[in-house]
Amino acid sequence: MSTVGRRGASTPRELTRMGDRISFVYLERCKLHRDDNAITAEDADGITHIPSATIGTLLLGPGTSVTHQAMSVLGDSGAGVVWVGERGVRFYSGGRSLTRSSALVEAQAAKWANRRTRLEVAREMYRMRFPGEDVDRLTRHELLGREGSRVKDCYRAQAARVGLPWNGRVYVPGDFSSGDPANQAVTAAAQCMYGVAQTTVTALGCAPGLGFIHSGHELAFVLDIADLYKTEIALPIAFDVAAESPDDVGSRTRRAIRDHINRIGLLRRCVDDIKRLLVVDDAAPDPIGDDVDRVTLQSDRGVEVESGRNYGDDHVYEVDW
Repeated sequence: MSTVGRRGASTPRELTRMGDRISFVYLERCKLHRDDNAITAEDADGITHIPSATIGTLLLGPGTSVTHQAMSVLGDSGAGVVWVGERGVRFYSGGRSLTRSSALVEAQAAKWANRRTRLEVAREMYRMRFPGEDVDRLTRHELLGREGSRVKDCYRAQAARVGLPWNGRVYVPGDFSSGDPANQAVTAAAQCMYGVAQTTVTALGCAPGLGFIHSGHELAFVLDIADLYKTEIALPIAFDVAAESPDDVGSRTRRAIRDHINRIGLLRRCVDDIKRLLVVDDAAPDPIGDDVDRVTLQSDRGVEVESGRNYGDDHVYEVDW
């Protein structure tokens, strides 16, 4: 019988593409095990099998415990794992990249390292959130001011639409219950979007810390991507849930967000949006789904040469890696 250490590594071709996955699965008061390439959730009602490669993000609520082997298969599958507390949602762990290519992260780093292209990406993110506005000449500070105004307007408009009072955004880190039902729903919706964005960014092999709007945080790029869908998806659903009832706002918001983003195929859109922001050439090869290791060495003038060889001055030696 083969041991875990002798099993062959999963390849990207064996995994479900990020855009085709279930956005997230929420579990609570159960124990997670591994059964081949599936995880099992065991509670008083029995055992449920969930294919690990179909999960985008796994939300673990109160009363859950997970075995080492379950975490191992989730990591191999590139699934994100988020521990969900009763006071909100916080991202603690991520899976492996689903790609062996560094194309996207190199494109991200190149655009991030140049002030001009970093601003261009920030402007494009604004256009994606608020289409129809001319931001070509706006400075970064002007972008932030306009974005803040638009989001405030959205809060007020959504509150008026559902008939809820709105006295501004109130959120105390670590104290989910400090806000009114509308603020609690907004917090739960936003954190769910952060979990989905984190998993997508990780699956594509991008650098979570290289943000184009946010900075100074290990998840800066994740916050950038999650915000693309804040006013369109997260806020309307949050206010709808809060207007229905003040009870159990957090879990009801998570379920509503899950059902909606599965229905509209948000993961596929998120993948396409990240590639659109980072890759200029539409004809560039898809960095996902390639199970061939292509390691090259960097030479002069942007030339990449074959790896596994010794480029000495006098002779070229084969190197056994």
